[in-house]
Amino acid sequence: MDNNPTSEVLENLLDEASVATQPPPPPSGGIPRRWVPFWVREPIKWLTLPFVLIDLSMQKIAKKIIRPPFKKEGSCKRRGNCCHFVLIAYSKSIIGRLFYFWYTQFLGFYKRYPKPQIYEGKKMYVMGCRYLRKDGSCGQYHLRPLICRQWPKIDYFGYPKILKGCGYRSNPPYPFDAPDDDLSEASDPRLKVLH
Repeated sequence: MDNNPTSEVLENLLDEASVATQPPPPPSGGIPRRWVPFWVREPIKWLTLPFVLIDLSMQKIAKKIIRPPFKKEGSCKRRGNCCHFVLIAYSKSIIGRLFYFWYTQFLGFYKRYPKPQIYEGKKMYVMGCRYLRKDGSCGQYHLRPLICRQWPKIDYFGYPKILKGCGYRSNPPYPFDAPDDDLSEASDPRLKVLH
């Protein structure tokens, strides 16, 4: 049995997003309207931006001091596929609900699926971004959240999370120059999509 189960819905989404040339359809019922007004959202986002930039700067400094095993190379191709299926942790706690409120009402994400899906053994909301333009660029690039600024994800522990075809790659290559057909049974099945 897989140590890191992922729902079949997410497996299919990753496969589709890696090769998609057109944006996916909006969720059933359309993109939900936010009830926090613009004049409240925007000033709060601008007030939190320095903290986002400080956090990002501290992470960059930490990566210079203690280097992760993988390095990100390449550049974004602006396909927008990574913005259609953003995973946000699901939690019933008060903090989890506040994060969900922040992501949906202030940062512009919306649920693509009504129920959370399983990713690497954890419940996650599958979100889309309302600021993604038709040309694949971000409509609020300067105010984009930390989750977007950190993508593609290169962690200290675990393997890189890079959507195939996005323009980025890891160095050393993951999965260590093994062709898709030669992956061992113990390797992650998503390697055909994520590399």
